Amino acid sequence: MTPAGLPVDEGLLTRFRDAGRAIAWRPAPPPAPRSKRPRARIAHLHDEEARVESWGTDRNGGVEVDSGPLGALVLLLESDRRGASPAVEAREAGVDPAYPNGALRAVWGSRRAPGPGPTLRDLVDLARYALA
Repeated sequence: MTPAGLPVDEGLLTRFRDAGRAIAWRPAPPPAPRSKRPRARIAHLHDEEARVESWGTDRNGGVEVDSGPLGALVLLLESDRRGASPAVEAREAGVDPAYPNGALRAVWGSRRAPGPGPTLRDLVDLARYALA
């Protein structure tokens, strides 16, 4: 386990952090005209892209990402930076037009996940595919 409490050995965490430094970022278009969405960017690594929205502060805010390997990597890097999120949840495909294939959401602060969601170990297993 890392000092941040992530279920990742130091070698794999180093690979995740290296991949994080290689992510190219660009602004994300809003999903609808005049949308009131939080800060949104597109992460690009290798041939994969993920929408990343963030709000609030590091201590009391959150991050929502596309539910793929790159999105999982972004959430893990946020957990490495902020500390493990007490509230991680998966959102179904088609519920939010900004995330047609579903989303992963992590929240820091007093909020808790509404029900059982993916564990950090699940995110680690998914994020490994972003390293290819």
